[in-house]
Amino acid sequence: MPMPTVFKLAALSMSLSLACAAQAAATAPQKTLPAFASEQELTVYLQTLAQRQLEQQRAREKMLRRSGGMMKMAPSVAPAPAPMAEASVASADSAAESVTNTQTAGVDEGGIVKLHGKHLVMLRRGKLFTVAVGGNALQPVAAVDAFAPGSDPSGSWYDEMLISGDTVAVIGYSYSRGGTEVGLFDIDAAGKLAYRATYHLRSNDYYSARNYASRLVGSKLVFYSPLSLNVRGKDLFAGFPALRRWRPDAVPGDFQRIAPATRVYRTDDEIDPDDGATLHTVTVCDLAQREMRCEATAVMGPQGRVFYVSGESVYVWTTRRGRKDGGTQAGLFRIPLSGAAPSALKVAGAPVDQFSFLESGDGYLNVLLREQGKGDAMWDSSRGVGELALLRVALSSFSDGRDSAPASSYRALPGGAGYGLQNRYVGQYLLYGTSGQFGQRKADQAWPRQGLYALRWNDNSAVQSLALPHGVERIEALGNDAVVVGAAGSDLHFSSIKLGSQASIAGTYVRANAAQGESRSHGFFYKPQSAGAGVIGLPILGAHEQPNLRQPAASVLYLRNTDLQLKELGALAAQPARIDNDGCRVSCVDWYGNARPLFLQGRVFALLGYELVEGQLTQNGIRELRRISYAPAPGVRQ
Repeated sequence: MPMPTVFKLAALSMSLSLACAAQAAATAPQKTLPAFASEQELTVYLQTLAQRQLEQQRAREKMLRRSGGMMKMAPSVAPAPAPMAEASVASADSAAESVTNTQTAGVDEGGIVKLHGKHLVMLRRGKLFTVAVGGNALQPVAAVDAFAPGSDPSGSWYDEMLISGDTVAVIGYSYSRGGTEVGLFDIDAAGKLAYRATYHLRSNDYYSARNYASRLVGSKLVFYSPLSLNVRGKDLFAGFPALRRWRPDAVPGDFQRIAPATRVYRTDDEIDPDDGATLHTVTVCDLAQREMRCEATAVMGPQGRVFYVSGESVYVWTTRRGRKDGGTQAGLFRIPLSGAAPSALKVAGAPVDQFSFLESGDGYLNVLLREQGKGDAMWDSSRGVGELALLRVALSSFSDGRDSAPASSYRALPGGAGYGLQNRYVGQYLLYGTSGQFGQRKADQAWPRQGLYALRWNDNSAVQSLALPHGVERIEALGNDAVVVGAAGSDLHFSSIKLGSQASIAGTYVRANAAQGESRSHGFFYKPQSAGAGVIGLPILGAHEQPNLRQPAASVLYLRNTDLQLKELGALAAQPARIDNDGCRVSCVDWYGNARPLFLQGRVFALLGYELVEGQLTQNGIRELRRISYAPAPGVRQ
C-alpha cells in the first residue's frame, strides 16, 4: 500500500534532520576554546597583562636613558575606543527579490539600497528615503533622518542598511559616542517610515574599503568588531562589549555588558603587551523583537583581522608581529552564530579580504593567503605582499587553539606579485589576479598582458594562467562562469571566463575611454534571464574622470551575456545638473558609493546619487523611459 503523504513528509523531514545532524557532527570542532570561569579570573588576567605592559615600558625607558635618548620609543598600549560622550531580501526566508550582489547565499550584507515589498529603500547622506516601484510606479514616498530625532549626529557616519520584516536597521559609526550606532525604523506597506529607537554598541571603527560591517541571517543582525583594550585604565572593563538604548540624557553608565567573563575566550598564546590585547567580538541582535536584544561572544587575541560570515559562523583571522623569516603569524577563530563556544587553529599568512574565504559544502574552509598582511581595516586589503597559498582545512580539525593547521593543508600558488590583488570563488574555481601597473601609461606604450589564475579549490589539478589584455580589478560570477573587469590604459575591458573542466577566456568587450565608477562588490549586478543568458550592470566613468565620493558615477553600463559573448546594450546616464545644497548635516561623503544597477520584476533601473532612472531593455539595447529625483528640497533641513 502506498505510504500516505503525511508520513512521506514526516519521513522526509526526519531524513533531512538526520542528514543535518550528520553534517553538523562531521564539521563539529574536536575541542573548543576555554572561557574565563568567572569575573574574578578575568580581572586577574587583565591585571597581569597590565603589569607586563608596565614592566616592558619601564625596560624600554631604561634602555632609552642608557642610549642617550637616541632609541625610538614604541607604543606600549593599543589605542582604546573613543570615550563615550555624555549626552526581506534581507532575511533567508524572504520572498523578496535581491538587489544586492552578496558573497554568501542567505547572508545579506549591509548596503545603501534594499527592497521592501513594493518600495526601494535608499540610505544616503544621513537620510533614509523610500520610492514606490510596485506595478508600474516610480514615485518618491518618504524621507526621514537616519538618526534619532533631537540627537546631535555630528561625528557620525551612517553607511549601511538592512531590512528584516518591517524593520529597517541603519548601521553607523559615531566618533563622538565611540561605537557602532544601530537605528531602527518601522516601514509599512505604503512605504512610510517611522523612527523607533537607537542603540549603541561599543566598538572600534569598523570601516573597510572592501568589507561590510553588518550581516543579516534570518532575523539575526550580526556584527564583527575588534575592541582594543586599555588594561591600564581605571576601569578594566570600559572597552568590553556593551549595549545601551539612546535617550537624550544618555550617559556612559547606561551601557550594559553583553559579554560576561564566561563568554570571553582565549587560546594558549600569550598576548604580546606591545601589540596590545584585542577582543575579537561577534555580536548577534534579534530584530524579530521590538526591543533589540543582543548577545556577544569575544575571543582575546592580537590586532589585525579579516572576517567572513557564513550561514552558521563568523571566521576571524588575526595577525601578530611577523616572524623572522618575514611571514605572518596568525590565529583563525571560528565563532558560531548560535552562541556555542568558539574554536581555533594556529595558522600562517594573511587573507586578502573576505572574498578570500569559502566555507564549502564538503566540510572544509578554503582561504587564499599572502605571506604578509595587516587585515582589511581601512585600505589594508591592498597592502599585502609575498607569495600566495591556498589553505584548505577540514572544519572538524578546529580545536582549542593549541593545534596548528597541518602543513599538508597549504598549497603554494603562483602569481603573488602585483598591486591590488583581487580574488573570488566561483563554482568549483578560485580565481585571482592583480590590477597590473599602477597609474596611467603613455598612449604609444603597449599594455602588458596580465595573468588571471584559476584553480579548482577542491582537488590538486594544475593552476592555470590565462593571459588577459587588461588588469584584474573585479571578478564576478556569471552563473557558473565568471567575468573579469579591468583597465588597459584608458579603456575598460570585460573578459568572460568559461569554467568547465578547464578555465578559458570565452569572450571580451571593450568600453573605450571608460573606468569603473564603483569598486565595491555591491556596484556590480548580474541578472540571469535564462540558462547561459543575462544582463550585467556596472557604474562607469569617463577614463579621465576621477571617482568623486560626493557625486554619482556618470552612468550605469549594461551588457547582455549570451553564452559568454558580451554585447553592449547601452547606458543610463546621470543628468549634468547637480544639487549643491541638500541640507546634509552628517555623513556627507558616500564612502560606500552611491551608484547601483537594479533589476526588479522585469524592470531595469540605475541608481545614480539622488536620481533613479528606469530603462527599457530591447534585444539590441536599452533606452531611458523616465527618471525621478528623490532628493530633499535644496537648502532645506528635514
